[in-house]
Amino acid sequence: MGRVTSRRRVVRVVDGTVTEPVDTLVAEEPLEIRVNGRALTITMRTPGDDFDLAAGFLVSEGVVQRGEHVAGIRYCAGATDDGGNTYNVVDVVLAAGVPAPDPSLERNFYTTSSCGLCGKASLDAVRTTAAWSVAQDPLRVEPDLIAALPDRLRAAQRVFDRTGGLHAAGLFNAAGELLCLREDVGRHNAVDKVVGWALRSGRVPLRGTVLLVSGRASFELVQKAVMAGVPALAAVSAPSSLAVDLAEDNGLTLVGFLRGASMNVYTGAHRLGLAERAPAASTRS
Repeated sequence: MGRVTSRRRVVRVVDGTVTEPVDTLVAEEPLEIRVNGRALTITMRTPGDDFDLAAGFLVSEGVVQRGEHVAGIRYCAGATDDGGNTYNVVDVVLAAGVPAPDPSLERNFYTTSSCGLCGKASLDAVRTTAAWSVAQDPLRVEPDLIAALPDRLRAAQRVFDRTGGLHAAGLFNAAGELLCLREDVGRHNAVDKVVGWALRSGRVPLRGTVLLVSGRASFELVQKAVMAGVPALAAVSAPSSLAVDLAEDNGLTLVGFLRGASMNVYTGAHRLGLAERAPAASTRS
């Protein structure tokens, strides 16, 4: 397995005083995801939970919907000249009868850790039809519970404490219990790792759950939540306009700027019992 962190000596200047401490950096390495032996994509990620990452990516792309759709996942040897294993190539074997990914999904380039959608031809290409509807999910949570989730997520971020350079995604139940935490240099990878854990644990669709991300809420993260059947997505930073549009179209509750006791609820305020407390407002302009 690749290392999650690495150590580098740095020159540090504090109030004019120069020292040379050793700093801990988060690792970033490429991961090639293959399906039935055929290369599908390469993403830059933090090593660890790679099988979850691959499985979650396939959920996000609509290739699989349930754990039984995956027959197995393995690291591929022979990735080096001497036939060794770099642990940077995984092959997902689909169960019998599960269609292989459409060739249009193939991304024959690197997906950077900051952007998982750069190779998509158009917005229509990523509006994948979800296998689950979240609009009728009966999830109800109090605003105070939502406000407490970032501290619970932060308290569980072990690698972030050592590096300060990781995004996190945490899955919570309606009582605020942390079900799964994953960290990665990429926001979308952290979410895929959570979704992949859920798929491999037989928990998809993720009814009655809240997904919390440590950064902003992009269109892609909303899509990943919808594809996994998550009814509520919260972010500590801002959503994009397309993220809000997609959340509204699919009945997803989307919370942004979740900081302390304050938050912006962009869609699905009824799940927080807020729809009846605020005056109606135009949702799009």
